[in-house]
Amino acid sequence: MTHLPTDLPHQRLQDALDALDATFGPLAESSAPVGGCTHCYTEAELEVLAGPVGEVPGELMYSVAHKGPDHWDDFPGLYRRLTPRIVRLLVADGLDHGLVASRLLAARWRDWPVAERRALEEVWHTWWRAVLHTRPSVGHVTDVLETLSASTGTLAPWLAVWAETRTEAADLHLGDALDRWLVEDGLAELGLGFYGEVHATPELLPWLLSLEDGRIGAARLREIERISFG
Repeated sequence: MTHLPTDLPHQRLQDALDALDATFGPLAESSAPVGGCTHCYTEAELEVLAGPVGEVPGELMYSVAHKGPDHWDDFPGLYRRLTPRIVRLLVADGLDHGLVASRLLAARWRDWPVAERRALEEVWHTWWRAVLHTRPSVGHVTDVLETLSASTGTLAPWLAVWAETRTEAADLHLGDALDRWLVEDGLAELGLGFYGEVHATPELLPWLLSLEDGRIGAARLREIERISFG
């Protein structure tokens, strides 16, 4: 388990991760047959996946977290059981953020029981605030934003929190994000999620232009204006 810093935002994140474990506990401890691609997974691995989630080796978790739904007889059921382990790996920057967001959509996480949805949403919110209060952070800010926006279908709430978070870390992260987004006019057609489920440009451009003076340097601001109005 990755140990996070002990300041308040990170403690809240740790508490949210622990709550996620507790909420999914009955599922994680249960046993259920797992049918899957025997070309990619051995019978022994499928048996391990059918047992308690805590006993699944890290390498197998990594593989299953990324593998497509067509590899499994019941992909939503399997991914739901594994979600707390997958999310901890994600927060520790151990998985592909956009791909996991797309897999959660394929697992129909927004149709899960209310308690499970709320526990996952709490992780998303506390994770975002922890990142915005720390730099360097575990994982690039744009990767974290991709997970949150692609899995929830919107950038708006995450951008609102970023705008109101006036920490030095949040502003430095903004610079890091622009370093990525402005390469080769990437901001003009930015899709988030492995399959580009969220078209980010229509939300991002107005948000960037609405930020208080001084948060974006003059040269970058001219580039954003050119993309927006050019």
